[in-house]
Amino acid sequence: MWKHEKLMAYQREFHALKERLRIAEHRTLQRSSELHAILDHFRRMIKEANGSRDALNHFSDETQKLIKDLTNRKALQVPNIYYHMPHLLNHDGSLQPAVQVGLGRTGVSVVMGIPTVKRRVKSYLKETLHSLIDKLSPEEKLDCVIIVFVGETDLEYVNSVVASLQKEFATEISSGLVEVISPPATYYPDLNNLKETFGDSKERVRWRTKQNLDYCFLMMYAQRKGIYYIQLEDDIVAKQNYFSTIKNFALQLSSEDWMILEFSQLGFIGKMFQAPDITLIVEFILMFYKEKPIDWLLDHILWVKVCNPEKDAKHCDRQKSNLRIRFRPSLFQHVGLHSSLAGKIQKLTDKDFLKPLLHKIHVNPPAEVSTSLKVYQGHTLEKTYLGEDFFWAITPVAGDYILFKFDKPVNVERYLFRSGNPEHPGDQLWNTTVEVLPYRKDIVELRSDTKDKRLSDGFFRIGKFEDGLAEGPVNSYLNPISALRLSVLQNSAVWVILNEVSVPLLSTGPVFLWNQQICHMAFLFESLLRDHIQNDVLENGIMSSNQHGFMKDRSCQTNLIAFYDEVSKKLDSGKIQIDYIYCIPKAFDTVPHKRLLSKLRSIGLSEVAHG
Repeated sequence: MWKHEKLMAYQREFHALKERLRIAEHRTLQRSSELHAILDHFRRMIKEANGSRDALNHFSDETQKLIKDLTNRKALQVPNIYYHMPHLLNHDGSLQPAVQVGLGRTGVSVVMGIPTVKRRVKSYLKETLHSLIDKLSPEEKLDCVIIVFVGETDLEYVNSVVASLQKEFATEISSGLVEVISPPATYYPDLNNLKETFGDSKERVRWRTKQNLDYCFLMMYAQRKGIYYIQLEDDIVAKQNYFSTIKNFALQLSSEDWMILEFSQLGFIGKMFQAPDITLIVEFILMFYKEKPIDWLLDHILWVKVCNPEKDAKHCDRQKSNLRIRFRPSLFQHVGLHSSLAGKIQKLTDKDFLKPLLHKIHVNPPAEVSTSLKVYQGHTLEKTYLGEDFFWAITPVAGDYILFKFDKPVNVERYLFRSGNPEHPGDQLWNTTVEVLPYRKDIVELRSDTKDKRLSDGFFRIGKFEDGLAEGPVNSYLNPISALRLSVLQNSAVWVILNEVSVPLLSTGPVFLWNQQICHMAFLFESLLRDHIQNDVLENGIMSSNQHGFMKDRSCQTNLIAFYDEVSKKLDSGKIQIDYIYCIPKAFDTVPHKRLLSKLRSIGLSEVAHG
């Protein structure tokens, strides 16, 4: 069985291979550009020669035919990043950081990107980093990476920023939590002759254009490091528990249902993406980086994807809201007064930031929820179970219930239900019990110690609310469980709020757990498959990976199984053993489990574990 360190070593080797392939593709495009220039020169010569009857007579017939074939051949060119930024072809290292400090951590849940530039008045970078880092638990510090992007080409200034951060955040940098990078000067095109648009001054157009390029470099660098990428700024503060909130909110959503999660309503602050979507986002921004600021371009991406030109604006807004999901209250507040644009004062604040978080998010197993209580103002039980809102209902009476019927029997480790919230602390559940319905009723009936807890309808009473809170373990002999119920035993004098529902599952057995852990390995496998195919494509001189588009229509299942097929032929004489494989949420819904597990075992995966 491979150890975690060995797996990370292989991962680093694959990343090194990826970089070599990128350089090879870069050089191939350079040669291709040179060949096209030569062919264009030939065409001009032939055109001139056609005016002279004897110009080609001194060549043999075979040579004349070859020249005509070459000059008449017009291969199709598929656009890529070099089409929009041709200056990158002039230097091999244009897409490599000029400065890179840190351990290069990968395999995390969330990557946080913080671009910063030289400010004439005041820098807020250190305060921002302290706000983000100080609100992380020790476990959370191992599950994320914060990338500081210094968007300057003056190496003396960049090195001064690095030295300052190394002094202030030595532990965080040495542990891999914080990285610092800066782009090479050759990454940027000429920004001095840009077209002025939308009434912006020349200086503002240059500022926003460079900002677009900075975002793209940062996102390209961050893409392979984790599952989610969240864009921050260097002049913000974060709320307590921000990390667990954004992670749990993302995990409880199906990965196909959204493109952008917003944790702040201001500009580009707090916008989170899934790592595989970053390719599309960067490509789109690079197509129009000179034309518009990035927040406008993001809205255009959504318009292109879901809006029907024959429908009205309201319909378009509804469609976009399905891809762009707003979390409230905001988790990040803008505090900078002096903009990075010289002379600009911006008094931007997020009004939602000061609002208290009235519910807590957890990733719970799929279930059908129902209640006999009368819901108040759209604060439904469904939203509470998904972590989107709190549940609010009018005064409960004896016999009322809240029921969670699981889509399929699940092994529950424990439960937690919290009632009331900071705005209405008295709206709590009183005289209410917690009950579970075991799936295998015949087995639990044999246990004499459960008879006093069993109810007439087959449910077992396992706990009750005390001071508005019910929590505790679920005895193993009751698992698996088909349903969980809260039963009101006596009339209440107050309304009720349920602001937190947590039903964590047991993690036992060699199975894939949905929405339970990060899916870094799955995304890494897809990336490595892309690298492997790209290698074959380049070696055979067919076309570049951007031209080929081989990953466009592959499902998650196809990607994973195809990768396993390829790796099993390459490593350790066709056998591969990996300590940990994490399943991404969408894979749970799309991958036939028996088929996939059988496939894994057939290529040497003797154990599929999870954390």
